[in-house]
Amino acid sequence: MSEWWIFQGTGGTHDGIERLPAPPPWRTFTDSDDRAQRPDQARTYQPDQETLELVNTALFLRRPLLVTGQPGVGKSTLAYAIAHELKLGPVLRWPVTSRTTVRDGLYNYDAIGRIEEHSLRTASRHDATSEPADVGRFLRLGPLGTALAPTERERVLLVDEIDKSDIDLPNDLLDVFEEGEYQIPELSRIADSVPNVVVSSSDGQRITVAQGLVRCTRFPFVVLTSNGERDFPPAFLRRCVRLELRPPDKDRLADIVRAHLGPDLDSRAGQLIQTFLARREHGELATDQLLNAVYLTRHVPGEQLDPDRLADLVLRYLSELS
Repeated sequence: MSEWWIFQGTGGTHDGIERLPAPPPWRTFTDSDDRAQRPDQARTYQPDQETLELVNTALFLRRPLLVTGQPGVGKSTLAYAIAHELKLGPVLRWPVTSRTTVRDGLYNYDAIGRIEEHSLRTASRHDATSEPADVGRFLRLGPLGTALAPTERERVLLVDEIDKSDIDLPNDLLDVFEEGEYQIPELSRIADSVPNVVVSSSDGQRITVAQGLVRCTRFPFVVLTSNGERDFPPAFLRRCVRLELRPPDKDRLADIVRAHLGPDLDSRAGQLIQTFLARREHGELATDQLLNAVYLTRHVPGEQLDPDRLADLVLRYLSELS
C-alpha cells in the first residue's frame, strides 16, 4: 500500500484526512470576497509580447478583445489579470450557453413576482387601487448590463465561451457594443410617472436608472473567449481586436510553473515538462494539468509515484484520439 494514499479502501475508519498537505494555490477556498477574483492566478499570469500588444490595442480603441485558443491556455485568466493590475474591480463574468440571449446578459425582470406581490398587497388592504410594488426590487442587471452602467472607472466584462452561443448572439451584441447603452422597456413604459428607478447590479451594487436608459460613461474592457469551435460573422469580427493564445513553449511552461509553485524546479518537474510537451504533440492537454502534476511531485516521494505513472494519472488528453 502506498504511503501517500489518504483513502486506502480498507473499509475501516481513520483520521488520514489530517495528513493532506495544503491545497494548490488555485484550489484554496476561503470566506474572502477576494477569492472570486482569482488573485493568485491573476498575479501569476505570464503574458507574451503579442498578448500585451493586443490587450493594449483593445484598451486604447475601446474595443472588445476576442481571445481564441485551446482550453487551458489562460483565456479567462487574462481578464482577471487585467482587472487585477489596473485595479478595475471585480470581473463581471457572463458564461454563455446555446440558450443565452442578449437580454440574459443585460437584465432580468421578475414580472411574476411583482404581480404576485401586488396581488397580496391589494388583498390585504381590500383596495383595488393599491399602488404596485417598487419595480426596482424585481429587476436585476446582468453582467453585461452592469458593465455598461455609469462608473468612474472601466469595468472588466468576461464573456466566457461565446462560441457556444446561438448563431444570432454575436450579431445581437453589435448594437450594444457600438452604442454603449440599452433600454429597459419595463422602466421606459413608466418613465413619465417614475423617472428614476434604483435597481440591483450583478455584483450587488445599487444603480439608479433614469428614463429606462442605461448608458456607460466608460466603455468596459470586454474579453470574449472562444475555443475556436465556430466562425463569427465579419461584422462582429470587424468590431473586435483578435488575439490567438498559443500553447506555451518549454521556457514559458517553466515560468508558469515557477510563478504558481515557487522558483525551484527539481528534476521531476523538469521531466514532467518534457513529458507534457511530448504528449501535447499527439493530443490536447491544458497547462493546469501540468501544474497539477508538478504539485503532486512536491508532496509524494518519487519512489511512491514515479513521473511516468504520474503522467498517466494526470496528463490525460482532453479529447479522445482518433
